[in-house]
Amino acid sequence: MTSPDSPLPSPPTAPLRLLHLDDHLAVIDKPAGLLVHRTAIDAHEEDAALQRLRDQLGRPVWPAHRLDRGTSGVLVFALSAAVASALGQALAERLTSKRYLALVRGWPTGDAGVVDHPLARDPELPSAGQPHLEAQTAWSCERRLELPVATDARFSTTRLALMACEPVQGRRHQIRRHLKHLAHPIVGDANHGKGPLNRALAAHFGLQRLWLHAQRLTLTHPVSGETLQLEAEPGPEWAPFL
Repeated sequence: MTSPDSPLPSPPTAPLRLLHLDDHLAVIDKPAGLLVHRTAIDAHEEDAALQRLRDQLGRPVWPAHRLDRGTSGVLVFALSAAVASALGQALAERLTSKRYLALVRGWPTGDAGVVDHPLARDPELPSAGQPHLEAQTAWSCERRLELPVATDARFSTTRLALMACEPVQGRRHQIRRHLKHLAHPIVGDANHGKGPLNRALAAHFGLQRLWLHAQRLTLTHPVSGETLQLEAEPGPEWAPFL
């Protein structure tokens, strides 16, 4: 059975939408449900962005960063190992900025804030005994919505919010864990969210996905030094919330 965090990927023959392409970088708008690259965890899954883009361009590509399988949006690949290394260093040194959109449960208190909450290194393991790493995420509430659907027996409606999030570090699942810490988990998050809410809203929307989208990435081109603002507009499924 497919979980809300792992909807079926796009057909393998579908070309990836290119947001930017030059001699050193290729930037795509990754569909929700598509792996960045094949992994042992999803050994049965043959389709992945790296292999699809490699075949589409007819040359090797290197992922410069990662997006969770369920997350859609801006994803950068390098066209050489040297450029991949330079981009990885820029990301590690926080020389880039990222903006995500998330559809979350409930209405946050206030219109903006910063989550400053250290995170265990590996979100798949119990936090106790792990080193906790510095992590901050700035957020703003873009819109509050109330749907005429019951996802909790105590209420006849469901409150949701569209939030913009800008993580400082980029820890694994940082936005997902920080929004859970705020008690506003992302809709469709099978690991950090609420199962009954996810199932009820998937049925209501007629769509099962993690409602997290990498909308914008700003970085300095590792070869030309040009500032690139790479942007992927949310897909049509986001229209009711924008």
